Amino acid sequence: MIRRRLFALIALLATPAGAALPRDPLGSPMWEFVGDQVFGANAVVRFDPRVKVRFPEIAENQRAFPVEVDARDIPGVVRMVVMVDLNPIQLPLDFRPAEAEAFVATRIKLDQRTPVRGAVQLTDGSWLVSGGWVDAAGGGCSAPPVSRVKGDWSQHLGEVRGGLWRQADASRLRLAFRHPMDTGLVDNIAAYYLSDLTVTSSTGRPIGTFRFQAALAEDPVLTLRPRLRAGEGVRFDGRDTNGIEFRGSVAAAAATPPGSGG
Repeated sequence: MIRRRLFALIALLATPAGAALPRDPLGSPMWEFVGDQVFGANAVVRFDPRVKVRFPEIAENQRAFPVEVDARDIPGVVRMVVMVDLNPIQLPLDFRPAEAEAFVATRIKLDQRTPVRGAVQLTDGSWLVSGGWVDAAGGGCSAPPVSRVKGDWSQHLGEVRGGLWRQADASRLRLAFRHPMDTGLVDNIAAYYLSDLTVTSSTGRPIGTFRFQAALAEDPVLTLRPRLRAGEGVRFDGRDTNGIEFRGSVAAAAATPPGSGG
């Protein structure tokens, strides 16, 4: 008994001091596990409705579920993360804005009913989090990509489409990549996905950097809002887990397309 108490005391003393994660208003059984991956030890984490996480309440297509994280009302955002608690791959997107607004939209895979969250880190290192539950039929991470079923994925691998539209406060950039985004959870198909992306202005100013995991939807689509100077376009430089590079540039169109939102 004395030995057991001694071991318990040693374990308590060895536990690093710091702020515990706040109680999850969504009641997720994976909140602490996923939070530890994102925030690390000793981080200050708060739930804040100013982090606007927009998505449909029901996933009509669990292979390509639209998510938008908008923290433009919060000053000092240096990092934005999408979290999917009950997915086998829980962190599809990690965005570090530079000369860009604190805004990102994309599509992700859902493997079951789950909380979907947006988390933003501020310049002081603290985190603000918001989100909600999504009803999903499941299987988004464990179903083979459509392009694999068709057999034409290799014919289109590396294709990129882009659009850039000027707005008064910040421009709007949309990039669409052809890639199967294999999760490694389908029999005989290894994990293979777009992993990194850097976006700069045409004059070399940093716009933002991304890290992706395979829970991003097949043929990933990204929307962000770069702060561009007169006459600037954008350049992008990405790579996948096989080392294939995705490079290109996008010139600005005259105005935002109808119904684009954000």
